[in-house]
Amino acid sequence: MQDHGEANAGRRTGGTGPSRRGVLGLAGGAALLASGCGPDGTADSRPGTGGTERGTGPAAEGVLGVNFNEEPRGVTTAVLDDLRTKWVRGFVAMPDLDTVQALRQPAISSITSFADSGYGTVLSLKFPFRGKPLPQPGTRAMDAELARVDRVLGAVLGKVDILVIGNEPFLETRQEDRASLLNPFYEAVTAHVIAEREKHCGTRCRTSLYMGALNRLEDPAWRTPAADAWLAHVKATPQIDGVDIHPHVSRIEDAEAYTDYVLPAIRPEQRFLATEFSLVQWWKQHWSDPVPTVYADRHRVPADTAVWEAVRDAVADPVTQQRWRDLLMNSPWFATRQDYLTNQVRRFRATGRLAVAAYGTLQQPPMARDIGPEKTPWLLNSLYANLVAQPSANGDLAHNPVYFDAFRALQDPAGGS
Repeated sequence: MQDHGEANAGRRTGGTGPSRRGVLGLAGGAALLASGCGPDGTADSRPGTGGTERGTGPAAEGVLGVNFNEEPRGVTTAVLDDLRTKWVRGFVAMPDLDTVQALRQPAISSITSFADSGYGTVLSLKFPFRGKPLPQPGTRAMDAELARVDRVLGAVLGKVDILVIGNEPFLETRQEDRASLLNPFYEAVTAHVIAEREKHCGTRCRTSLYMGALNRLEDPAWRTPAADAWLAHVKATPQIDGVDIHPHVSRIEDAEAYTDYVLPAIRPEQRFLATEFSLVQWWKQHWSDPVPTVYADRHRVPADTAVWEAVRDAVADPVTQQRWRDLLMNSPWFATRQDYLTNQVRRFRATGRLAVAAYGTLQQPPMARDIGPEKTPWLLNSLYANLVAQPSANGDLAHNPVYFDAFRALQDPAGGS
C-alpha cells in the first residue's frame, strides 16, 4: 500500500473483540534476543515451506494472517486471538536502520516477539527509492544498503518464518530505473541474503526466502520484460521459495491476472504469498458517490453528501457502530462485495500453491489523514473500524461489517476451502 505507511499509533475503538487497552499495547513486548536457528537447532519436514525442511512455527500452507505494514502498534496477541489467526506480516523500511537498533525498530521488535510467542511471521524488506537511483552492485551506496540489510538479518534470521526481499519494488523505484537498475539491485541483495542465511544458520534455517511483491499485474503494461526477468531470477534461484503479490484491484477477476502470470513462470514447487490484497480500487470508484438514501434519512444528513464526506466526518467525530454499518451495508457498491474476502482467499487456495495471504487489520492514522475526493480509501479495507466507530460499552473494537466475520470463518479449513 502506498499512502498509509507512516509510523503512527492507532487511536479509536468500538465493537466486539479486544479492548482498547489490549489493542493499543505493543505486540507482546519487544523481543530483544539474538538471532539463532530455532529453539532447538532442528527443523521439521511439514509441507508449506517451499519444499524444504525448515521451520518450527506453524506451517505456511494456504493460511490467512493479518498485515500491519510498518505500523505494529495495536496489533497484539489479543487481536490475533480475536481473529483466530496464527500468522502476522509487517514490513521494515531499510532507512530506519540508520537511526535505531534493529531489535528496537517497531516492526522488527513486534515480529520477533510474535515469533517468540509461537505465531507464524512474515517480514518484508522495503527499499524506498522513488526519489533517487537504486544503488548498483560494487558501489559504496550498495555497500551501505547491504549494511542495513545485515542489521535486519542479525535480528531475524532463524527467528521469522518468511523473509521477503522487497516490499513493492516496481512502485518503490523510479520509473526510469525499473528496466535497467531494479533487477541488478535486487539480485545482489538476494545473493547477499542467501549467503548470510547460510552463514548464520545453514540450509535448514527456519527462515524461508521469497521475492516480492509484484503490483498492478491486471494491467498488461506492468507485465514488462523487467517483471519477466524478476520471475526468471526467482525460478533460477533454488534458495528462493516463491514470490509475493499485492493484488489491490477493482474486481476479484483482476487478481487472477497475478496468479496466471506468476505461477507458470516459477518452479512447480515454488509458492506465492499475497501479503496485501483488497478491493480498494473498487472502493475508490465509489468514493464520491452520494451516501445511500436510507442512511441520509435515518441519520439526517444532506442527500447529496458524498461517501468520502461521511467518512471524513466519522473520523473527526466517530459514529456509532450501527451508523457505520448503515453507511456501508446500504451502499450497493459495498454490500454487493460482502463475499469478496471469502471468495478471494478461496481462489488463492484453489491454486494449491498459496503459502500465506495477509489482510489489513487496524485502520491506521495515515489512512484517515487529509480525507478528500482524491484520497485512496484504504480504511474501508480494514478488519476493525477503530478510527471511525465508537467503542462498545465495554470498550471493544468496532468491526468491518462483514470482513471481520469472514476472516474468522476462513481460519477453519472447512469454512475456507
